[in-house]
Amino acid sequence: MPDNAYDKTDRAILHRLQADGRIANVDLAEAVSLSPSSCLRRTKVLEADGIIAGYRAELDRERAGLGLTVFITLRVDQHSRETSSRIEAALIAIPAVVACHVISGEADFLIEAVIPSLAAYERVLLDDILSIGSVTDARSTFAIRTVLSRGPLPLGQLVGDNR
Repeated sequence: MPDNAYDKTDRAILHRLQADGRIANVDLAEAVSLSPSSCLRRTKVLEADGIIAGYRAELDRERAGLGLTVFITLRVDQHSRETSSRIEAALIAIPAVVACHVISGEADFLIEAVIPSLAAYERVLLDDILSIGSVTDARSTFAIRTVLSRGPLPLGQLVGDNR
């Protein structure tokens, strides 16, 4: 479904699910003023459309023993779709990498990694990241404190009241 086909009820469902992905359908239906069957039908459509990409538990990084967050920019040589695909696959395979973006500017990739310690970071950097062919430079920035690492998407930017 095109992005502009989501109405205010769909946005309300998405907003509530972002706040509480475990909410019971009956409670979700009440919160968005729908019958449970209509709410479930709409939620299934949103899932099928792919706007709901999945459900997962959010873990506290510190309590999970992964208190060090590092942002790494990578520069690569040989800019091609094949090179990019190979690098992306290698980065996805590194368990410490929790986000990876192809970017413009001085660097080509921006990676977010979570690790338990500086020693573990050194291993990830030297053994995993810098061993990827075509990576020519890596620059790291460590998060001192995280103010916000997740949050609901600003659904008011979804266009349309078509449904």
